[in-house]
Amino acid sequence: MDKNLFKSLFDRHFDPLRRFLYYRCADPDLATDIAQDTFMRIWEKQLAPLPGSEKALLYKIANDLLISSLRKKKTALEFAKIPQDDRDEATPEQEMAYQELKQKYEKALDEMPENQRVVFLMNRMDGENYSEIAQRLSLSVKAIEKRMSKALAFLRQKGIGLWLPLLALLRALLP
Repeated sequence: MDKNLFKSLFDRHFDPLRRFLYYRCADPDLATDIAQDTFMRIWEKQLAPLPGSEKALLYKIANDLLISSLRKKKTALEFAKIPQDDRDEATPEQEMAYQELKQKYEKALDEMPENQRVVFLMNRMDGENYSEIAQRLSLSVKAIEKRMSKALAFLRQKGIGLWLPLLALLRALLP
């Protein structure tokens, strides 16, 4: 997608998209942010919608981003409702266990074959799905599935596979 096509798309659809989002969330700042994020995603991923389907693609992406944002807000609000005394504080032992697990994880990532590591990190850290990764790497979805499967098997072999959800949870709790 070239700049002129993107500018044309932006000029035609930004305001209607922002209004749609505003009607859905009643927050003008959030609506503007998500509309901008929608166009950023189109530009970054170089999505070139077919003529006549631009609007559908934009509204689908915007709606997905809005839902994701609202879910995150809901989770944050629910966490904020928990009294401070009821929240678990990390003990020194938990901090040490987290640091050990983090070092083991980073070492395993360094040892992992590059093609598997790239796919794993794009999925787990960047939040991209297999089809997005396949498109960016010019591979088939099956190839991405196979690389991800091998990456997870590699981490299980290193004794980390079962700890990945815990590592993510601890990362959220600890500084």
